[in-house]
Amino acid sequence: MRNLCFTVTALFVFGVAHADFSDRVKEAMQSDLRTEREIARDANRKPAETLAFFGITESMKVLELVPGGGWYTKILAPALKEEGEFYVAIGTNRVKERLLVLPEFKHVNLIEGIRVSRPEGSRFSNLDSMNIADDDFDAVLTFRNLHNFSAQGRAAMNKGAFDALRPGGIYGVVDHTRRHMEGGNDENRRRLDPVLTIKEIVDAGFEFVDFSDLHYKAADELDLEVGHDSVTGKTDRFTLLFRKPTN
Repeated sequence: MRNLCFTVTALFVFGVAHADFSDRVKEAMQSDLRTEREIARDANRKPAETLAFFGITESMKVLELVPGGGWYTKILAPALKEEGEFYVAIGTNRVKERLLVLPEFKHVNLIEGIRVSRPEGSRFSNLDSMNIADDDFDAVLTFRNLHNFSAQGRAAMNKGAFDALRPGGIYGVVDHTRRHMEGGNDENRRRLDPVLTIKEIVDAGFEFVDFSDLHYKAADELDLEVGHDSVTGKTDRFTLLFRKPTN
């Protein structure tokens, strides 16, 4: 009976933690710092549901890789401000210049010095290594970024994420879907085979935990470039969750 009570209590506390974080995410989504264009993407990107699937809570130490213009940064940073820690790394120039100079984002930790290169004539970036000084992150997240890197670059990013996490820490990935086993061409170059992605991340040492169909789009026939007028903002995306083993 005692064990049952403990389990029920633990589930209640865990549920409350998720509810609290969900409230903070929704509050961040209403921030005046977000543009109308960013807000317009909420229905498609489903940030509250996506972060809930990844199991992010307000007290976590979280690293976002390749934050780009800061779409997710503007949500994660305020949601983690009070009890957690938030870091950004790789391709951080825009958030450094536009967001981190603002008082509301002074608490965000910037990791610099990770060199990304793009060989002449290549459409994909290389990443020699991703060495993060800390190894106790609770979560590493990246949204629609792995497709921009070569196989070598993806391997380096996945290994860097693995090394940065504490045992039991999670790695959450969202990206545009390519047909399984389809070779590269001009229309699918910014898409990834989800089966290949799972294999590459498991090869880095992770355990595959789960997938979500949050961003499944039946109308996307996977045959057009993600920036094409008829498909942009409506691409099918895979949402994958991995964990660093505890032993």
